[in-house]
Amino acid sequence: MVEGAPQSPVLVFAAAENWHPGVIGIVAARLKERYERPACVVAVADGIGKGSGRSIAGLPLGPAVIAARQAGLLINGGGHAMAAGFTVVAERLDTLRAFLVERLGDGFDREPLVPELRIDGALSIAAAQCELVDHITRLAPFGVANPEPRFVFPGVRIVHAEPVGTGHLRCTLADPLDNIRLRAVAFRVAGTPLGQFVAETRGAAIHVAGHLRRDSWRGGDAVQLSIDDAAAAIT
Repeated sequence: MVEGAPQSPVLVFAAAENWHPGVIGIVAARLKERYERPACVVAVADGIGKGSGRSIAGLPLGPAVIAARQAGLLINGGGHAMAAGFTVVAERLDTLRAFLVERLGDGFDREPLVPELRIDGALSIAAAQCELVDHITRLAPFGVANPEPRFVFPGVRIVHAEPVGTGHLRCTLADPLDNIRLRAVAFRVAGTPLGQFVAETRGAAIHVAGHLRRDSWRGGDAVQLSIDDAAAAIT
């Protein structure tokens, strides 16, 4: 369990039996997003743990896992700054967690973790066209060495917001100057500060950041913004 369990200010670490090893990477990514710090998830079976981790900018997880392997704490393991995988004897889980915490620099004198959001450019809603999305798609495949471009739409307004699916929020953004609109969706934001902010901030000017994609639901030339973050516009 993660909820209610003692966690380091710098690392979320969860391990249990009967977890499917095929989904631990996805779970680690979700925990990283929710707690805004590195996260490791370990599926234990027959005394062996299969682990997967995801990290945030400024806290390289892969080198920490490699150091743990070199220290003899792992059967094997490796990764890069933002992601890692490892195999560990279940009896060494607590030792491994303590090692990673120390390696990542946990301590009372550490500044609070502040998430960073990399922005590649600012766009108006009028610029969110399918031709731009197609050009971005040609830059794929995206990954750590080639991140998908993220844009900010400054000073837009939310004119509609409604919950959809399991914890998602669909909304409509409008340009206050010409009233051009853009469909947007924020995934898995139920119960989060972002979800509350998007749902309750209507009419006020805000900045919204995310990735532009084709709107597969509407089809055709429709474009949709996948929201990563939003903030009030300071006037």
